[in-house]
Amino acid sequence: MLERLSLRIRILLFFALLAVGAIAALGLGGWFVLARADMPELVGPMLTAGVLAGFLILFLVTGIWYLFDANVARAIDALANAIRTRAVADVNDDIGAEKERARYLGDLAPAAAAITRSLAETRSALAESVARETSRLSSEKARLEKLLADVPVAVLLCTADYQLVFYNGQAVTVLEAGGAPGLDRHLLDYLREGPVTHAYERLSKLNDPEAATDLICATTGTGRLLAGRMRVLRRTDNTRRPGFVLTLRDVTADLATHAAREALLAEVFDRVRRPAANLQTVIGVISEDTEMAQATDLTEAMLSEVHALSSAITELGQRYDEGRSDWRPVGQIRSRDLMDGVKAQYDTMGLSVETEGPELMLTCDGFELALFFRWLGEKLSQTGYAKAFKLVLAEEDGPGAVLDLAWQGASLHVGEFDDWLAEPLDEDLPDLTPRAVLNAHATEAWTETLPDGWAAVRLPIPNARRATKRPAPIQRDVVYDFELLSKERNAEVLESRLEDLTYVVFDTETTGLTPSTDEIVQIAAVRVVNGRRVRREVFDTLVDPQRPIPQSSTDVHGITEEMVIGAPTIAEAGQRFHAFARGAVLIAHNAPFDMEFLRRHEKNIGAQFDHPVLDTVLLSAVVYGQLEQHSLDALTARLGITIPEEARHTAIGDTVATADAFLKLIPMLKARGLETFGDVLSEVRRHGRLLKDLNTDTAAK
Repeated sequence: MLERLSLRIRILLFFALLAVGAIAALGLGGWFVLARADMPELVGPMLTAGVLAGFLILFLVTGIWYLFDANVARAIDALANAIRTRAVADVNDDIGAEKERARYLGDLAPAAAAITRSLAETRSALAESVARETSRLSSEKARLEKLLADVPVAVLLCTADYQLVFYNGQAVTVLEAGGAPGLDRHLLDYLREGPVTHAYERLSKLNDPEAATDLICATTGTGRLLAGRMRVLRRTDNTRRPGFVLTLRDVTADLATHAAREALLAEVFDRVRRPAANLQTVIGVISEDTEMAQATDLTEAMLSEVHALSSAITELGQRYDEGRSDWRPVGQIRSRDLMDGVKAQYDTMGLSVETEGPELMLTCDGFELALFFRWLGEKLSQTGYAKAFKLVLAEEDGPGAVLDLAWQGASLHVGEFDDWLAEPLDEDLPDLTPRAVLNAHATEAWTETLPDGWAAVRLPIPNARRATKRPAPIQRDVVYDFELLSKERNAEVLESRLEDLTYVVFDTETTGLTPSTDEIVQIAAVRVVNGRRVRREVFDTLVDPQRPIPQSSTDVHGITEEMVIGAPTIAEAGQRFHAFARGAVLIAHNAPFDMEFLRRHEKNIGAQFDHPVLDTVLLSAVVYGQLEQHSLDALTARLGITIPEEARHTAIGDTVATADAFLKLIPMLKARGLETFGDVLSEVRRHGRLLKDLNTDTAAK
């Protein structure tokens, strides 16, 4: 029982017992003297003297306790918290302030400072050693992450409970309709349940890590069709079901293009079949009766059908050419890169080529066009036309461009060039002909005679545009935590260990400090999974408060009325934030303030913020005691966390600082024996007079 009381309470009880004992001893001594002296006249003076002595003893003991509490007990508490902070929260600064408060503890404070200094030096040396030893592994890990990030299909690694353990950048694109994916989120929030669960159950019963199955599934948000392939991981523990790898590819666009092509072909047959049948009938009648061949009406009917057939074929051919690029994947390549590739191939063949023209972005298959011009230069050289060439790129008035391969000498005959187009481009690619390349790019090539004795082969490229500054690359980092595969899960939050829970740390900026009348202008949040902040899983949005923002508030957070024009309202932003925080414990610094803003708009948002909540103000009070300062600045300074000046009083800056502070508080809470969420909640409620606890309705969830 006594071990659970704090040091200061135990010292207070000690001095209280000392005072009670001294007063009891004084009273017992007076009673003994009076009983033996048999002098009744001494009762009054002795009683008066006893009362005065009792008050004097109480005054002296209280004074000594106060001095002892202020200079010994509180100093020991502060020194212990400082040592614990540096031992378990990775803080390496000196304990100067605590050392000054512990000046009456003799050599204890200098000894504690020496221990923490030695610990910091040892930790620093160990960190340097580990960093040196793991640099090679980190480099290989970065390369692997880069490779996986650029894989053109979505790759997901999930536990047997369908919780995400790994996802790459393409998965964000494929699954974003259901909200951005995140570690430890449920896969079936994004994909319809049936195909995925059936495939997993089927594979897990086989107990064969080499087995895989193909499946077709759909997203829960937009119903987009995805082609998937699932493989179950090798079992490492017979008591636990294995996880699985799922690769996904969006086939909705492919199906739409295929359907459009099928519809076009059906229309081709329908529109060509009718005029052809009519023409066949007319020609049959004419062949049987020569007199009818001279009939004007019949001739006009035949000409009309021929014209309709010709028009239909021309129109359908144009539509087919326009649609060919929809199903054939082509990318964008810089003209300079294409020309450099052609020049490199000409150099290896002993031919010379000069290149000129503006820098354009060409929508084409650069590999095939480079092969085409290599083949063309080789054919012109072998047939004696030229060995020196000029490759000229010119813009057209429309969206296209023209590439001319020119040479000084005789022109290439059209018939000869048409014969060449049927030959293979390369011996290793017998099915790839120049004509096939032209058809694939929905273009043609022809020969031309130019002034001053020049000749050329001209090849238009339908889609080209001016090259501009390269945009910033899309961040497609992979996100993973493989420890989640082996983490035991608890259905009850109260019974879950602190490191097993998923947290969303958030902060808001507002138009003022009155939650009942003011409005939110910014919400920011980060996710904490498996004891670490997931750097790529961030929520940050401005919010249109639909009311003026006072200048006094702008002076604090820097958000003006112009900045929130076009931003989502609290209804839309609140829905997105609620989806981001789904299934997580909410954490904030002074949480009642932020939560009151959100809960006031629950009706407009269409969701309830009934999450379990932790407040870093109360956690700081649990660790450091209520008499310390618990502002965010004081807490981060105590934990050795630096908030950049430009990030202070911004939602995302304060959120990151709060998350880092929480992660450093977790081992300090565990050092005090608070292992589970329920343990922390019970301890937090002892500090209810400091801040309101928000878990009255959610503790059991």
